[in-house]
Amino acid sequence: MEYISTRGEMSKIKFKDTVFEGLAPDGGLILPEKIPQLSEREIEKLKKLNYQELALEIFKYYVSDIPENELIEIIQRAYANFRARDITPIIKIGDIYILELFHGPTWAFKDIALQFLGVLFEKLLLETGKKINILGATSGDTGSAAIYGVKGKKNIAIFILHPYKRVSQVQALMMTTVADPNVFNLAIKGTFDDCQAIVKTIFMDLNFKRKYNLTAINSINWARVMAQIVYYFWAYFRVTEIEKVEQVRIAVPTGNFGDIFAGYLAKRMLGDKRIEKLILATNENDILYRFVNYGDYSVTTVKPTISPSMDIQIASNFERYLYYFYNEDSNKVKEAMEKFVKEKALKFSEEEIKRVQEDFFSERVTEKETYKMIKDFYEKTGYILDPHTAVGVRAGFRFKENYPMICLATAHPAKFPDTVSKALGFEIDLPEEIEKFFSLPQRYEVLPADIEKVKEFINQKAIQ
Repeated sequence: MEYISTRGEMSKIKFKDTVFEGLAPDGGLILPEKIPQLSEREIEKLKKLNYQELALEIFKYYVSDIPENELIEIIQRAYANFRARDITPIIKIGDIYILELFHGPTWAFKDIALQFLGVLFEKLLLETGKKINILGATSGDTGSAAIYGVKGKKNIAIFILHPYKRVSQVQALMMTTVADPNVFNLAIKGTFDDCQAIVKTIFMDLNFKRKYNLTAINSINWARVMAQIVYYFWAYFRVTEIEKVEQVRIAVPTGNFGDIFAGYLAKRMLGDKRIEKLILATNENDILYRFVNYGDYSVTTVKPTISPSMDIQIASNFERYLYYFYNEDSNKVKEAMEKFVKEKALKFSEEEIKRVQEDFFSERVTEKETYKMIKDFYEKTGYILDPHTAVGVRAGFRFKENYPMICLATAHPAKFPDTVSKALGFEIDLPEEIEKFFSLPQRYEVLPADIEKVKEFINQKAIQ
């Protein structure tokens, strides 16, 4: 398997090269040259595997330049510290299935990709003697997961930008209490979109990027998307086995289109509409909801909400989906993204909306509805949802119909104790591992939303 850019102006590269590239040199995002189409025989074989074995087989479709024995070692190391034996257990709660993705070290779904990526980074760097500086932006969970993926690892420094006082206290503490000298937290006075724009602009400065061997760890990094494909297969196999059916629907709370894009790839790989629809759940920052339902992909002001990881107006992975929506026409993608940069809006026709809705339905969930969902679901089932998962569950119920509905639980409720306690009317207990963060010293730098200030900080701290 080789890799291309959504904008068509990058020479084909191997998987190892995608790991360190981030954005393609032409400003596009990196994708595999084709989506593998699995046969019935291949699908039957995959059903019988445990999570790590399934990850290996999925990765082998996309990775042709790392020997299988080395891939096995990377996968085993990546998932060694997860609290659940099945890595992403799936549980039937009432009328739906909950896919728990929060059993990694930072209690959020980002660990599944970033623990893998951290081990992969270190292995490839030790092979070559190369050093890298990781630059990323986070709306809450990516930052801590990325930091925990690479803290203490050799030949790596990491710079994570987060919107100052716009993530939950626990999310911030998980990042800013890490004392390893290769970790730098930058609290940016602005929104997540400001942080993401700074990161993307710096990656477009090719001289600066090469000087410091800058590498992306955000969901623009292909290896992250690849790692997330696995749990869609895992959930599909477990639920269809229990329900004795061929089709399911999967609800995904998303702001950046990365997690649901992994689901889209799994849907394409499985074929024949086994994943009948992906339910795209947003909060009041609803650019993706407006796209799916009205063909309106236009930027509005970011509204801070109780589900902060989705407080996003520009979905970083949307361009990857556009590539397939435009039938792999790189010129159309380039034209669309250039137009979007200028006008902050893309419009789609009624016919195009119908095409989108062949794969996706979407629901927008308000804060009031999120609070109510947390309370009602607990009263009915005894299960506590975090606010992001509550958004997904609310959307899942809206589109359940006669299909088994799988809802992705993207974070543990203890990462948002104030919001969850307010919804339930009582203080929730925090796991001891999370409670300890409140007593640790913090280390971070507050900076304005200024590209040059961030570059200056990297100049001072980067490893070379």
